Amino acid sequence: MASAPEVSAPTAPSSTTSLTMPGSPRRPLVSLLDYGAGNVRSVRNAIVALGYQVRDINTPEEIDSAEVIVFPGVGSFGSAMEVLETRGFTQPLRDYILADRPYFGICLGMQTLFEASEECPGVAGLGIIKGTIKGFDSSAPLSVPHIGWNGLLMQKHTKLIQAIRPQELVYFVHSYRAIPSPEAAPWALTLTTYGTNFISSVHQGRVLATQFHPEKSGSTGLRILRTFLENFESMEVDASDGLWRPIAETRVSKRVIACLDVRSNDEGDLVVTKGDQYDVREAAVAGAGEGREGDGARFRQGVLDDLPMLQVLEQASEQVFVPLTVGGGIRGYVEPSKGEGGKEGGRAWSALEVAARYFRAGADKVSIGSDAVTAAEEMIQRGEKTGTSAIEQISTRYGRQAVVVSIDPRRVYLPGPEACPAGHTPLELSEPSGPNGETWCWYQATIKGGREGRPIDAVRLAHACQELGAGEILLNCVDMDGQCRGFDLVLVRAVRAAVTIPVIASSGAGKPQHFSEVFNKTGVEAALAAGIFHRREVEIDAVKRHLKEVGIPVRLAMASPGPM
Repeated sequence: MASAPEVSAPTAPSSTTSLTMPGSPRRPLVSLLDYGAGNVRSVRNAIVALGYQVRDINTPEEIDSAEVIVFPGVGSFGSAMEVLETRGFTQPLRDYILADRPYFGICLGMQTLFEASEECPGVAGLGIIKGTIKGFDSSAPLSVPHIGWNGLLMQKHTKLIQAIRPQELVYFVHSYRAIPSPEAAPWALTLTTYGTNFISSVHQGRVLATQFHPEKSGSTGLRILRTFLENFESMEVDASDGLWRPIAETRVSKRVIACLDVRSNDEGDLVVTKGDQYDVREAAVAGAGEGREGDGARFRQGVLDDLPMLQVLEQASEQVFVPLTVGGGIRGYVEPSKGEGGKEGGRAWSALEVAARYFRAGADKVSIGSDAVTAAEEMIQRGEKTGTSAIEQISTRYGRQAVVVSIDPRRVYLPGPEACPAGHTPLELSEPSGPNGETWCWYQATIKGGREGRPIDAVRLAHACQELGAGEILLNCVDMDGQCRGFDLVLVRAVRAAVTIPVIASSGAGKPQHFSEVFNKTGVEAALAAGIFHRREVEIDAVKRHLKEVGIPVRLAMASPGPM
């Protein structure tokens, strides 16, 4: 699964060669502090797209010698600080920033400037800014993580104002935030509203950091990066009056997501798989005795060797500066290679290592399907988490915002609610839908692409996956997929009410009105479609224009800003 670009973006060079032309001012070498978490490739590609050379910081000494540092922190506060400390980066980085040398922090690159974070009690931050990063208010009716496009309230007048046009939005994905306080006030550059206002960027001197991701914020984000790199020597600031008086509020936008379903066939080509094209390996199985490999010999056995998919991600991240999610094969596995003496037994790879490879290729999130069902069933049976599931491993290392769980339920019709098996949630449909006119059902979770049902319902599964550490639910419906009759509102509403993490509605969209319907009647944060966008039966822009017309906040595609 991959989200489609929502804005026009400049084509990035395929290497780190500078685009500076003869006779133009020399551009500084950008040092990237890559501590090994999350999707850093997109930050690197964004900087290269702007015409700058990039080098990685590998030693503490390279921090001191840097001309300008970009720190794209993704993951958990504790993991980031642990790696900085282990590699001997903590004190050199603190000294570098305190000396007012050029620094641009992103996400955790901003949060680590503070003294501590509720995410990891007892772990000290860099301590540049007074205060503690805190979680969003759990008593507020908010979905956490805060995922999506939101606005900025400028608190200071700087050259960055030139980069941020009125009503433009930037992309957020985080569970913790900096709260406005008198101690942090001198640093606050922008605020953003999610429940209440939080600090969405900080600035003093030649130090700038953002809670949002400029590398995922389309043309707006690229302009912010470019403005900093061109002007960090003279980022004039005029403090505004009454810094913490609420002057306005921002609104998080609903997301419209395009999904592309692809698989590798036996020739190693990527093929789009919809409808009866899902089983792309039938011919290979039938011809296994004719010099072709049988079922499972190549397909999805070596996820880290899935070069076509990795190459798609790597090339897409060079040109697409909006979020990308990849799903399929995010699990532990053993390579199908032969061991010594002809015995089976290649190297074992953990789900964490598989996810890391996709992140390094350019994915921002990974989607887990069948393995999530297995993990939830095991947790429910044991009565406790084991810490070994793919969801737990990846969310612990990279943060829950990096983990999407894809749930694929199907209806099991009931003559009435009293017939529902124990432990399942009976739901009433809006009209008779069963083969015998039933109006009640429960939603059975499935695995293996909907081919095998499991004894757990979608509502309980979603709640269990949230407990395991999922940051978002992608909710499909086998019965509605490809029908173009609208989303399954009964299912979506029930799951949305059962969790506090964002929910993406999927399956059944056929026209723009289906999107406004699911947003208005269920409160989900995002809605997804595949076939209608592939076949161009409905344009993404048409969906967004419709949503805007009916008063639903949405980010419209922006025109290309021209040369970077």
